Amino acid sequence: MNTPSRKLLVQLWGEHEQAPFPPRARGVNIADVELVVVDANVAGCVFTALSGALDDFRRRILVECIGWLDRVLPLLEDAYEVEYFGRVRDMAAVLAALEGLEIETKPSP
Repeated sequence: MNTPSRKLLVQLWGEHEQAPFPPRARGVNIADVELVVVDANVAGCVFTALSGALDDFRRRILVECIGWLDRVLPLLEDAYEVEYFGRVRDMAAVLAALEGLEIETKPSP
C-alpha cells in the first residue's frame, strides 16, 4: 500500500462507493464478525473523517474493525469478497495512520 495520505483515502473511498457489497456476505458472521457491521462501521468512520474529524468513540471503532478484518480476511475464499474487504481494511488502515492511531498491522492476504 502507498504511504497513507488523504488523497489515498479519497481514492479508496471512491472505489468503495462504486463497489457493490458482496451478496454472499449479507448477514454472514465469520469468526464472530458480522461483515455488514464492519463495512458500515468503517464506511461511517471514513465518511466522518472526510467531512471533519473522528472522535474518540469512532477511533476505537476503527481500531476494532481493523482487528476484525485481520481475523476475517484469511478465512474468505471468494476473490471478490477478499478484494472488497481488503479495500475496507486498507481504508481503515490509511485512516488510522492519518489519525495517528497505533494498530497491530498484519499483511493483507
